[in-house]
Amino acid sequence: MTIGTGMPARRRITAAAAAAVVLSMGVLAAAPAQAAPSAPAAPSVSAQGAYAMNAATGRTLFGKGADTQLRTGSTTKIMTALVVLSQRNVDLDRKVKIKKEYTDYVIDPRTGDLRYSSARLILGDSMKVRDLLYGLLLPSGCDAAYALADTYGSGSTTAQRTKSFITKMNSKAHELGLTNTHFDSFDGVSNGNNHASPRDLAKLATVALKNKTFKKVVGTPKYDDMQSFRPGGGTHTMDPWVNSNKLLGSYRGAIGVKTGSGPEAKFCLVFAATRGNKTVVGTVLADTSPDERFKDAKKILDYGFAQHN
Repeated sequence: MTIGTGMPARRRITAAAAAAVVLSMGVLAAAPAQAAPSAPAAPSVSAQGAYAMNAATGRTLFGKGADTQLRTGSTTKIMTALVVLSQRNVDLDRKVKIKKEYTDYVIDPRTGDLRYSSARLILGDSMKVRDLLYGLLLPSGCDAAYALADTYGSGSTTAQRTKSFITKMNSKAHELGLTNTHFDSFDGVSNGNNHASPRDLAKLATVALKNKTFKKVVGTPKYDDMQSFRPGGGTHTMDPWVNSNKLLGSYRGAIGVKTGSGPEAKFCLVFAATRGNKTVVGTVLADTSPDERFKDAKKILDYGFAQHN
């Protein structure tokens, strides 16, 4: 028996069945593999401005108001240290005499209490530049910042030298292309015109971390090797300087960098961490509390490492 085409009915039925089997196998073979997991969602942070970048490539990993000009607080001291370390043939063992201007600067003249963060430098003693950098970056000593600015500025008076040093800070910012940055002080105690963007501060920290001395200092949780040389010989004993950056020791791979705070700046943090061959550098500015800046930084770092390539 044939139907239309001349092929026997039994052969046509067998062929159709075989074709159905092949078709079904093809459909099964073409079934998609399990979908890859989606990328993590960007974290929500309470800081007014925040940013993170791949330190090796400069690729943006996270941003919130990344180019907004905000007060920097003591994160300013990253630039203070970089200007010192950028001096030609800088001698880290150079001794700097601790003047009354430096020790008085951090004291409220009305109450005698501390008004700014202090390394508690000892009047009349001398201290090596290397140790002053630790005093600048760990306890965020404004007295240490004053000593370094006075030492590495130009001029015949302290006022001229510190003004010159601030000019050097702004020149370095221009050199690095930090277009949303301006400094009006050597320590972040602003006269009303001290600001940077989160992106600029992350870029600044990335440059500073290339300096071995800077990287070593900001990655030190506690420092007690400082020497405060007495005028007549010998040294004074000083309490250890503890790093104000709580990420050190609490976040895996944290290597720095600097805290900051103030009435206008609120709570700030420039941070960095390395895992394997990946380094993420970031910033939070104008955060809501001292602890929240660290929480935000951890969230941004986690997200940054997940995005890092």
